[in-house]
Order: sequence, then C-alpha cells, then structure tokens
Amino acid sequence: MSVLSRVWRARGSTAAATTTTSLQTLIFLSRALSTSCENTGIDPKAKTGAAAALPLNNNNNNNNSKKKKEGKGEGKHVQWVFLGCPGVGKGTYASRLSNLLGVPHIATGDLVRDELASSGPLSSQLDEIVSQGKLVSDEIIINLLSKRLEAGEAKGEAGFILDGFPRTVRQAEILEGVTDIDLVINLKLREEALLAKCLGRRICSECGGNYNVACIDIKGENGNPGMYMGPLLPPPHCASKLITRSDDKEEVVRERLRIYNEKSRPVEEFYRRRGKLLEFDLPGGIPESWPKLLQALNLEDPEDKQSVAA
Repeated sequence: MSVLSRVWRARGSTAAATTTTSLQTLIFLSRALSTSCENTGIDPKAKTGAAAALPLNNNNNNNNSKKKKEGKGEGKHVQWVFLGCPGVGKGTYASRLSNLLGVPHIATGDLVRDELASSGPLSSQLDEIVSQGKLVSDEIIINLLSKRLEAGEAKGEAGFILDGFPRTVRQAEILEGVTDIDLVINLKLREEALLAKCLGRRICSECGGNYNVACIDIKGENGNPGMYMGPLLPPPHCASKLITRSDDKEEVVRERLRIYNEKSRPVEEFYRRRGKLLEFDLPGGIPESWPKLLQALNLEDPEDKQSVAA
C-alpha cells in the first residue's frame, strides 16, 4: 500500500490506532514530500499572507542576479499549489514555472490520464468517472499522487508544483498534515472564456503537445474590461494529428465547473484563512498574463528578457 494511501486510511481510523501508526506514517511521508527551504528565497514559516511566501528580495543583489543568469533547472525547492477552475490554464503556467524554477510539475489530471492509458486496475473505473465530468475520489487521487511522489523521491527530485490537488478541503487537510505548502496560486478567469478555452483544447496524438484553436474576443461592457486570448495553434507537422479530449464536451465542461464551484471553492477559503492564497486574475492570453504572473511572484524569466531585447 502506498504511503499517502496509508495516511488516508490512518486519518479515517480510530484515535487509538492513529496514535502510533499514523504518526510514524506522517513522519515518513514528511521526508518524502518536504524539502529543505535553505537558499530558496522562500520563508517557510510565513503565516501572515501570500506575499510573505514569495521569493524574498534581500540586500545581496549580486548573488540574486547571478542566480537568475545561471538559467533554469537549478531547483528552488518551492512547494507550491495551483488552484483554479478546469481549463483556466493551471497546467500551462505551472509547467512554465516548473521549468523556470527547476522543480517538478505534478498534475493529477496527467496522472489520471496516464492511468487511463495504461489499462491498469483503475482504468475502467476512471473512464466512467472522467467521461461524466465527475471528480475522481480522494482515495484514487491520493494513491496516484503517492506513487508519483515516491518515484520522484527515488530520482532525487526536490520540491514540487502541484496542479489539480488538493480539490477538496479533506485533501487539503491531508496535505497539510504531511508537508508545509509555501504558496497557493489561485488562477481566475471569467466563465465564458473558460468554456471557450475548454472546447478549443486539442492534443497532438503523436507528440502529446497541447494546443488551443479557440480565439476568444470578449468586448468590454458594464464597466468590465474586454479580453482577448488568441489561439495557440500547432506547428504544421502536428496540425493533421490533433484530437479532442473525451471530456471536453460542453455538457461535461459545464458539469465540471459546477462541481468545482461546489467542492473546490472551499479549498480557496481554506488557504485564504492560512494566509497562503495568492489570487491572480488572468488578463488575457499567455503574452499578457505570464509577465504579470511573474511580477506577482517576484520572479524573472531570462528568456522573456532576451526575446524583448532581440
């Protein structure tokens, strides 16, 4: 039985049973999940607001500049979570930050899809759940996440950016019991844009690349600003190989959004009360949103600077 699964079962058992077994399991999982925050620019003890968990500016500007110029893949040991409605772009921005900070991006949606493709013991059960737009049970998600974290530990991975977990307050409580999350980034986008984005998603059946054929152009009205999000089109060699995810149907997307509002909104409040929630309203597509997100996180992307200079 995987480590996270043992925690899951231990938390649901009697107080007498958890006194020793659960404590030992929590200690073991803490080692698997938690990483040192030394030399990261992150204050792991901060409880006074999301801004306190962001990379800190200190007086050693030369060292900071040197680190930024050394490039990507250094491993900042951050332990971050991305929240947001389905289709908001959690995977896109989590992946970019993963590359920038050199920590693994762990998306529970990808873990579920990998399990579906593997024809493993959970495949048929997951297929029915996903096709109906329902949330995968806590126990299944925790099982899959546990395996991924243990595999990462075996490879020497440090830190993580979680995408799609936790989705319920119970999951958040389990995660809080075993590791200290530094920051929770809550991406927000108006629902009409979310729906269009989800229906426009495409995947290359050959390389697995993610694209979006939707061109979203929302006019400003009633004091609300307009929004433009251009399509993310594939290269010519992928154009004829695009497929649509089985769960990207309008009725399924609307059901996912309904369930998110019902089950996952409380997770936002869970982290808001702990001062770890950073709310970020996406102003548009990647060209508009990425620089502003980096600014909110007090980060810089050397590649963006190079492209501007060019």
